[in-house]
Amino acid sequence: MAAHPGSSGTIAQTLESLARRYPAPFIQKQREGIRRNAFHIELVRRLAARDDAAVADIGGGICLFSPGCAALGMTVTLVDDFRDQVNLTDSGASALALHRELGVTVEQRDVMSGVDLPRNRFDAITCFDAMEHWHNSPKDLFHQLVDSLRPGGWFILSVPNCVNLRKRISVPLGHGKWSPMPLWYDEPVFRGHVREPDIDDLRYIAADLGLRETKIFGRNWMGYDRRGLRVLMPFVDAALRLRPSLCANIYLVGRKD
Repeated sequence: MAAHPGSSGTIAQTLESLARRYPAPFIQKQREGIRRNAFHIELVRRLAARDDAAVADIGGGICLFSPGCAALGMTVTLVDDFRDQVNLTDSGASALALHRELGVTVEQRDVMSGVDLPRNRFDAITCFDAMEHWHNSPKDLFHQLVDSLRPGGWFILSVPNCVNLRKRISVPLGHGKWSPMPLWYDEPVFRGHVREPDIDDLRYIAADLGLRETKIFGRNWMGYDRRGLRVLMPFVDAALRLRPSLCANIYLVGRKD
């Protein structure tokens, strides 16, 4: 099926409609993520070059990306353990019901124990802001995921940048704690950031996986949901994109031989 990806505005409208169908405790958080998820969906559609792409989203949790892809005609598999506290509530179960209603295949498992995905099946496999939470090396998992891509399929990874511009300023000033103390000390299981990478780390992963046509680029999502920064963020984001090593969010995309 030939691609005609449509505008990010059209995708955003679809996501806005979906966000309102979530349980009440989830709606505002989902709406805050529309800009980012619209970008992710547009990225997948552009790279896969087909509207009915087969997509696997790894560690995606409860967010608009997978149901948004499904609502726009893609075949979607979502793999996650869904063990974050908010996901364990009745509202979390209801939110996943919406994903299934839209046709998303939901597989609940710890991805660190491996995934059971068919080989040479997917046009794109995504992993957005999940790797930094994993306590073990993702190397074996990532090789499994590349095996599950069809020849020419795309591996898409996004992570927070451990040396972004804000951290380069805040750490010398003494304001750069890795994660909030209560998140690590008071919770029975730590689910925060274990290791944030930088651009060199993404290049290392790409080389290990044997990806071709690799690209690394940056975006800056955090300020868009802060009232004081919202007006300035399009200008700040555009300027920082010229130097991905300074961006808050960094992306790796690469193609399987």
